[in-house]
Amino acid sequence: MALSSGGSSGSSSLLSNSGFSEDLLAVMDQKKRKRMLSNRESAKRSRMRKHKHLNDLMAEISQLKEKNSQIRTSLNLYTKNYLVLETQNSVLRTQVVELTSWLSSLNGILQCMNLNCSSVNPQMMASELLINPWSPFLMNQPTMASPDMLNSVLQDDFFSFLNEGI
Repeated sequence: MALSSGGSSGSSSLLSNSGFSEDLLAVMDQKKRKRMLSNRESAKRSRMRKHKHLNDLMAEISQLKEKNSQIRTSLNLYTKNYLVLETQNSVLRTQVVELTSWLSSLNGILQCMNLNCSSVNPQMMASELLINPWSPFLMNQPTMASPDMLNSVLQDDFFSFLNEGI
């Protein structure tokens, strides 16, 4: 009987050990589930942070593209205005050269006219006019014009010159 009592005490210790191990397994399973749940929540928070960061980056990309587009539009406008001004400036430079040449020619004509008028005797000119009204001497002499008439002719020439240049 001692065997049976020893056997029963061994089986009761196994039962008590198995009860302890079941409790231990239950606690370990609960800790394992808790850890898994915590890891899932942590992974979910991490995914949400990454998703938010990605959305923020996409919004920033959109803003930068819009700003880039505005800068390109402004640059194109400034470039067009620059080219228009450069063209106008080139035309004005050409006109300055042509007008300077024209003024030089007019000054030369005035000098020639002043030299011819000073070298001619007024009495000789009057007698030549009475004798031969179609004299080449009179053909080369300047005709007196009013300042208004001269301004009108110069303005007409100047504006036609400008219109030809444009």
